[in-house]
Amino acid sequence: MAVTHDEIMARLPQERQDRIKARAAELYAEVEGLKALRLLARRSQEQIAQSLGIKQPSVLKIERQTDLYLSTLRRFVEAAGGTLELRVELPGTGPFTLTGLGDIDTRDAA
Repeated sequence: MAVTHDEIMARLPQERQDRIKARAAELYAEVEGLKALRLLARRSQEQIAQSLGIKQPSVLKIERQTDLYLSTLRRFVEAAGGTLELRVELPGTGPFTLTGLGDIDTRDAA
């Protein structure tokens, strides 16, 4: 007879169960790719396209890209209803938020 996941977990010491649950929560919090982000936001490609002022095939192309401009990523995240924050961690400094990247500069070039 097959053993279920719940049965296996119940046999483990509570400390191990807690570590497994914590790691599962970490993995769940990570989102792999823009498609997953869009699905998490419960938005269709068409809805994202409308927000960005582009056509749906362009959203598909953006989702498949592995190298994006930060401005494109920021606009995509905002179209999904979120905000983009770039977190940097350097040795000896601790984490900090890097701002101003990905913003479109609308100032006139002199």
